[in-house]
Amino acid sequence: MSEQNGNQKMVVVCNGDTPANIMPTLIFASSGVALDNEVHVFVCPAGARWTLKGELEKLGQPKGLPDPVGLFNTILDFGGEVVLCELALENKGIDPKDLRDERILIQKAPPFLMDVAGAELTFTF
Repeated sequence: MSEQNGNQKMVVVCNGDTPANIMPTLIFASSGVALDNEVHVFVCPAGARWTLKGELEKLGQPKGLPDPVGLFNTILDFGGEVVLCELALENKGIDPKDLRDERILIQKAPPFLMDVAGAELTFTF
């Protein structure tokens, strides 16, 4: 078994609105950037509320788990990419100015899939 150290393209998809969806998304993505992977997070409309100002704060810090706000910031601060599916804008009534960070990209699924083609690691929560 060979040991691989970072520099892999990693995709994490969040397709749900519960802590059981967002916490593993944030933990895996922040762990990926910490390991020097090229991390791409895609947030489907079902998980879109977590990209809005104040929503991660409402989650608080689940017992025994890291702070979700800190995890989210780590992903972006260390070069990870967070993409909100463009369909969420109309589907969930989201105004881009309400996103929690201006670094969140809005993109349709096909261009995102083209950008992450060849990803070595893929996780969906």
